[in-house]
Amino acid sequence: MKTTPYLAVMAAALLGSGRAEDAAPFSFSDVPGKYLDVLRAGKVVARYMDAWDVSTPERKLETYKPYLHLFDAEGKAPITKGPGGSYTHHRGIFIGWNKISCNGKTYDRWHMKGGEQVHRKFLAQEAAADHASFTSCVDWNDEAGHPLIAEERTMTLRPAPAPARLIVEFTSKLKAVAGDLVLDGDPEHAGCQYRPAAEVDAKQTLYVFPGAKVDLKKDFDLPWVGETYSLAGQQHSVVIMNHPDNPKGTRWSAYRDYGRFGAFAKAPIKKGETLTLRYQFLIAAGSLPPAEMIQKTFNAYAGVSAPTPPVTVRKSETKAKK
Repeated sequence: MKTTPYLAVMAAALLGSGRAEDAAPFSFSDVPGKYLDVLRAGKVVARYMDAWDVSTPERKLETYKPYLHLFDAEGKAPITKGPGGSYTHHRGIFIGWNKISCNGKTYDRWHMKGGEQVHRKFLAQEAAADHASFTSCVDWNDEAGHPLIAEERTMTLRPAPAPARLIVEFTSKLKAVAGDLVLDGDPEHAGCQYRPAAEVDAKQTLYVFPGAKVDLKKDFDLPWVGETYSLAGQQHSVVIMNHPDNPKGTRWSAYRDYGRFGAFAKAPIKKGETLTLRYQFLIAAGSLPPAEMIQKTFNAYAGVSAPTPPVTVRKSETKAKK
């Protein structure tokens, strides 16, 4: 694999980390029709949930969208949410829009009403000493089971420089196959998002924004947003990074006490054409890494040299929306 400036920066940071786990190779363990595990040193790092089961209404509800679970540092339990609980459609690292217009109709591929996202096959799987990467083909179907969108969803996992522990690169290539379409909705119900496990302590959720006095109703295209949440007395932190090549006008939902947050962009796609969206997730056990480290990681990912900004720290809100 060709070494890019981004990989060179990450490799240099890891060589100086002193952590034994940074020398452990990645591997896969596949349970076909259910999930694909990404492992490191024998521990589950992440689990891509790819089941599609229509044998009963309950199983259809549980498997109507693929998503990525992240596991704790010990590899014992997910720190992200699956089906059930409040807002069953919120699951791990996921993507969707509640207003997709195509051929005079509107489709909801957020709540998954009248259609599903169906994993069809893996195009690629690669595990090495410094990364694991896989590409999932996902059909975004209409009510009759015909694809509106053909997606190639690539997730690449890498060790992160301390004090973070994991980087997840999320690339979604969305091809319009049924006609011209528009991805639309609102920050609460659309985009690429992260949902902590259902057991999150709602009183402990905090958000961090790059910039002074950030106002999410006015400040668009933030390069990154961070969150710290608590499960069973243990803190976990995640930063979502919005690649500068993504559509402009990106808005963020980052205020709910149950921790669902992410980036929403509105975009048209002509029939036969493809829109590529890129996001990066920085995962840490414990409190959020310093802003300097977050910005340095973003700069390497985005290929920019932006200075470290002041930050806004804000407690979460209790008002919930679906």
